Amino acid sequence: MNAITFEGILSPFGSNPNYCRIVETKRRTAAAKTASPPPPAAGGARSGTQSIERVVGMLRVVASRGRRGMRIADVVSLSGLPMSTCFRMLQRLEVEGLLVRDLLTRKYHLGPLLHELGMLAEPRYQLSELCEPALRTIAELTHDTVYLSERRGPESICTSRALGAYPIKALTLDVGIRRPMGVGAGGLAILSALPEAEAELIVAANEARYARFGAAFEPGFLREAIAQTRAQGYSFLDSAATPGAAAIGVAFPPDNPIAAVSVAAISSRMGPARRAEVAKIIQQQVRAICVLLAAESVAAPSGREGD
Repeated sequence: MNAITFEGILSPFGSNPNYCRIVETKRRTAAAKTASPPPPAAGGARSGTQSIERVVGMLRVVASRGRRGMRIADVVSLSGLPMSTCFRMLQRLEVEGLLVRDLLTRKYHLGPLLHELGMLAEPRYQLSELCEPALRTIAELTHDTVYLSERRGPESICTSRALGAYPIKALTLDVGIRRPMGVGAGGLAILSALPEAEAELIVAANEARYARFGAAFEPGFLREAIAQTRAQGYSFLDSAATPGAAAIGVAFPPDNPIAAVSVAAISSRMGPARRAEVAKIIQQQVRAICVLLAAESVAAPSGREGD
């Protein structure tokens, strides 16, 4: 604020007790007329971005439980947001059809609008359909459970699954479950196939989230697992995220890893000899998938379709 100056004591207004206020008001009015308008607040755009980030984050939190749904207390715990904020956001997302709340269990589930939008987006995301024959073949040869995991930013999401004939199955994932990249053999395989600098950024970004999967996923352990995966050409985790279950993963394509195929079984079925055998089976089928991906890329139209 500018200093208030007692001007013109000999002025006829000098005796007015409000004279100082009048002078200052005139100065502010004149300054406002000559000053250029202030630039738009940078926080406005940022505020809008933060709102979008919060909504997407909330949907991801609810989706992390797959079809089991999530209570509001769990949403608060996983999101790190205050209860009042979570409550308002969940209510609004329910109104918009992005979430739905089960009246009996009081759990939130992904809503009908997401399904409707997903049906429109599906033709652009057909990797699971492309990989289905390979997943079935691997399941038939290994008799164990086969998963397809796809990269989504710093996360990996299970998009397909094939069951083998072995009676004891390692059902460590449901389709639609997403995890920080590196949790699970598929995510670890993708993470290890990325350039070192990019992988390090992802590990650092997910550091707080890894702790939720137990002491095994400390950054030191994960970095060691990445180095081992790069050395042997496939990932291997035993009783890490799921006690008693072991898994092997192979990422593809080699030059730009977007997904991984993994095989999970009870730990007793994943000794060193069988581990190498299963890895070869996965690698063979992954090469076949890469051939199909290359063919799809060549066949894709280069121009935009007309409206």
